[in-house]
Amino acid sequence: MKLKMLLAATAMVLANAAAAQELTVWDWKSGDPAAATYIEAAKKEFEAAHPGVTVNFVMQPHDQYYTLLGTALSAGSGPDVFLVHGGAQAKSRADALADLTAQSAGLAGLADFTADSGAVVALPITIQGFTVYYNKARYTEAGLDPANPPKTWDELKAACEAIKAKGAVPCFAMGNKEGFGAEFFLSSLAASMLTPEEQAAFAKGELKWSSPKMKAILQAWVDTQAWGWYEEGANSMPKFMDEYEMFMRGDAANTIGLLSDVAHWKQFDDMLGAENVGAFRHPAPEAVVSGTDGGPMMPLAGGIGYGVNKAGANAALATELVQVLAAPGPIAVFAADAGILPANPAVDTSGLNSPTLATILPWTASAAAPMAHANSSPEELEELHRQSQLLLNGEVTVDDAAARLDEVQAKAHGG
Repeated sequence: MKLKMLLAATAMVLANAAAAQELTVWDWKSGDPAAATYIEAAKKEFEAAHPGVTVNFVMQPHDQYYTLLGTALSAGSGPDVFLVHGGAQAKSRADALADLTAQSAGLAGLADFTADSGAVVALPITIQGFTVYYNKARYTEAGLDPANPPKTWDELKAACEAIKAKGAVPCFAMGNKEGFGAEFFLSSLAASMLTPEEQAAFAKGELKWSSPKMKAILQAWVDTQAWGWYEEGANSMPKFMDEYEMFMRGDAANTIGLLSDVAHWKQFDDMLGAENVGAFRHPAPEAVVSGTDGGPMMPLAGGIGYGVNKAGANAALATELVQVLAAPGPIAVFAADAGILPANPAVDTSGLNSPTLATILPWTASAAAPMAHANSSPEELEELHRQSQLLLNGEVTVDDAAARLDEVQAKAHGG
């Protein structure tokens, strides 16, 4: 009898050991306090439905994330699930990602997570975009009307001249240590300067960096530096979060921020007071596209999403986890606590309440344009980071930078 009981107990222990599994998720967000409740809600929901399975979130440094991820995937030691940005970062890793088309019905922003094959390679959890946030007190201080922010390039130049003349703060906070400042600037101007056809051609590598329009964007990057729009040492300042902390301290009049998740209306409202924060779409020189109200366009795309490592040992289980990470319950927590704009339309967003958000939301329908930088290849982005710093330092000309970017673009697209 005792022997039977011992055998039964041993069998149970072995069965539990066999059932015990761990799924590993890589991201750059799980250590962010604003994302903590979302991560916990998704983990709790999934583990409750899958007894014996533990989900382990591993946060990697944002500025090294794709390098570390690429190395791990190449070595066959990648995580079961990983977070990716929409656009080129997701599409360029399509070969490593499982097809989640069957799980993607109804989600917004899918185009930015869809490979050339037509397969959805990650489930988006946010909608993302760029807009200019401004400090109304700094506008008033400079003799500007805070109720009427700039709508054209000339109006923006005049506003920056007034802010510069006051001498208290720079016109824009700018962090370009990793080159991210240049990414935001590129997409913000391209939204109004490139036609939809030109945006598509740029994504395919057919519109060259040395084309007149792309060179005009690079020239504007140089000009705004020469006009004194930014603080000294922009190439030494991290965009996340030093640039935004500068803005939230009131030490800059404007910043190009995000719509979801971080460096956005919710954080700025909390720090500056909702009554002191405004938003406008970034004007551009030589604009050829406008929103339905005649104003500038706004870059908008699928933000971030979770994909499944198809070479992983637990791909089927990982797919179920990604579905939970994109489900209305956990995403509603993320929206409420972090102020994301969810990709899942089933999420209740009625609790999101901000006058700045109320200003921005209609633009997602009336002035949405592709996010140009996200549609360029990862190789081009890396080179843009380098060239943008050299341009700010005056170490290369626009022609030289464009020529180098042309070389990288051609190679990235098989040229």
